[in-house]
Amino acid sequence: MPVLRTARPSGSADEAPPDTETREGGSPGKPAARTDKAGLRLDIQGLRAVAVTLVALSHAGVTQVAGGYVGVDVFFVISGFLITSLMLREHARTGRIALGRFYARRALRLLPASTLVVLATLAGSWLFLGPLRFADYVKDAIASAWYVVNFRLADAGTDYFNTDVPPSPFQHFWSLAVEEQFYLVWPVLLIVALKLFRRRALLGVPLLVLAAASFAVNLHLTETSPSWAYFASQGRIWELAVGALLALVAHRLPEIPRPVAAVVSWAGLAAIAYAAVAFDESTRFPGYYAVVPVFGAAAVLACGEAGGRYGAGALLSLRPAVWVGGISYAWYLWHWPLILIVPAAAGFGEHEGPLRLIAALCGIPLAWLTLHLVENPMRFHRAFKAHAGRGLAFGLGLSAVAALTAVVAAQFPPGLASGSARQNTKEALAGVSDPQAALNRMLEERIETLPSNLAPSMKDVAYKRTKVYTDDCALTMTDTVQTQPCLYGDTDAERTVVLFGDSHVAQWFPALDAIARKHNWQLYSLTKNACKVSQITIEYNGGPYSTCDAWREVTLKRILEMKPELVITSNSNSAKLWGEGDTATAWGKGQAETYRTFKENGIPVVTLLDNPWPKNNAVDCAVANPDDLGSCARDRSEADPKPDVTQAIREAAEAEDVTVIDPYPWVCAPSGNCPIVVGNTMVYRDYGHLADAYVEALTPVVERELIRLAGKDLDKLR
Repeated sequence: MPVLRTARPSGSADEAPPDTETREGGSPGKPAARTDKAGLRLDIQGLRAVAVTLVALSHAGVTQVAGGYVGVDVFFVISGFLITSLMLREHARTGRIALGRFYARRALRLLPASTLVVLATLAGSWLFLGPLRFADYVKDAIASAWYVVNFRLADAGTDYFNTDVPPSPFQHFWSLAVEEQFYLVWPVLLIVALKLFRRRALLGVPLLVLAAASFAVNLHLTETSPSWAYFASQGRIWELAVGALLALVAHRLPEIPRPVAAVVSWAGLAAIAYAAVAFDESTRFPGYYAVVPVFGAAAVLACGEAGGRYGAGALLSLRPAVWVGGISYAWYLWHWPLILIVPAAAGFGEHEGPLRLIAALCGIPLAWLTLHLVENPMRFHRAFKAHAGRGLAFGLGLSAVAALTAVVAAQFPPGLASGSARQNTKEALAGVSDPQAALNRMLEERIETLPSNLAPSMKDVAYKRTKVYTDDCALTMTDTVQTQPCLYGDTDAERTVVLFGDSHVAQWFPALDAIARKHNWQLYSLTKNACKVSQITIEYNGGPYSTCDAWREVTLKRILEMKPELVITSNSNSAKLWGEGDTATAWGKGQAETYRTFKENGIPVVTLLDNPWPKNNAVDCAVANPDDLGSCARDRSEADPKPDVTQAIREAAEAEDVTVIDPYPWVCAPSGNCPIVVGNTMVYRDYGHLADAYVEALTPVVERELIRLAGKDLDKLR
């Protein structure tokens, strides 16, 4: 996915499980060219092997198939084709479709293996993935057990501060949820269509409507909300519907001339391969791009057997491919939690490198054992053969057991190792004559273990937000109008100060709000996530960040009308220019234009440069290395992701006579070390943003610097 494919992680990730009802998709009495003794189409088994292998390799970090996440689309098409074929055969044989029996088959097919993996993943998360995210993983486990985790992931993906959060070990269950949500609707629609329409051609009418609506939603969400486009079922149903539509015309597929079928089947397989090789994290997926693997899979399903020995089915029907296809569901279930948990258990916090691939491949023997010891024994047990009610009850019971186990596990979260108590950071800087000197001493102190008196807790650092966020005063990526007043500080004061920029100015709110109250300012917070004060268009989700440009224009006019005594600006200097040109040059020019606008209207400006960035998500690094915090620290010389942009901002400020404050001395020691813990306080809350408690502790330092650089009494602005 574009930004959110932490999701396939980051991206983010997480492809649909195949269904093993791989019997021929034609009408009764039309045998497949290549089937096994049970009538299973071998080319479909092979196609499933291609899909699951692409998924596993992509997730394991094999860059040559970075687009292997398209395996989800292949699986969706296969599932729609096979399940619809199954229902049509049942209707042709019995004159009806028994919903109870249908859902019992689904429960017995999916739930025994998925419940086992949920429980194993929960245990692995408790043991090896640390306490910080465990509460989230518990919720993911419960949502996975009840097939709604895709909506949870879609919603989480809209949180700006989740972009660098480690992916959930349950993330891959989203695709099972999409399938089952589709099968809550499609069997009922098919039953109604079979009653209303005598002609088979008309059966596809309701499905075509559903597919068209879903595809339109997919295109809209890909542009406006990538995480919902990727995870939510409403934008994915069309992919299953393509397979279902193909099943409705399957009785005509043997009529395709063999040479034509052979060429089409190879073209379909080539389309899937092209997507796997050409797509990557930057592809705006699904959107229009999903058409490539979807229609590629449909072409193979339609012509794989009709192409005979010269078609792609000949390759897909080879014994190794068929064998992998047979275990593909279980391999899919196991590969993703293994990729995350095995490296963590081995002590590799970043879970990168060859160990990811080894872990994914370890899922193959586990899948074989799961198939023969769990899936098949439960699925074909005689107790469920003639009793759909028993199958449904058993499936519901398994989901309940998984969810209940997760609830119990939440009551006993894993602990976090800690060392000795440390000096209280806020108290150490408050009331001293030279707070910067006191801060320097604390920054130079090397802390290797988490303090036992860490305050606030690691969980609060990572998850709690200031009023700017809880009051909806930090606009999301799609918002353009600030509907809240967003007024803080001394709300009855006559003097006005404005915070203007993105989340990297909003992070200074705890200190500036305290200073505003002390010095009798009204403090307005006018911020939008990832939106720069520089008058440039940056890239977002593979296109121009147009909502930022619109918001900036409106907000600049609002600030000019307010005529504040001071504007404090800041933004992250990490972004990519949309279009041609050098980012730093364009940024500096756009920054100068903004400064000039304020200057011409007599409004003083102070610019806070971007803060030093840690190596990675600091709270997750601290949790993974509680006895080696030094491994999470960074040297000052490496802490600026875009030094050329920082220099361009400095030059623009100098040209327009704007005061610049460099926050590096507040975060990095004079020796150059930038720690993630100072005293008893975390410095960062994620990758790039300072922790609220640390900013609050810095209040005396920030106040002193404002007085020194602004060159005026803060009680008498203007």
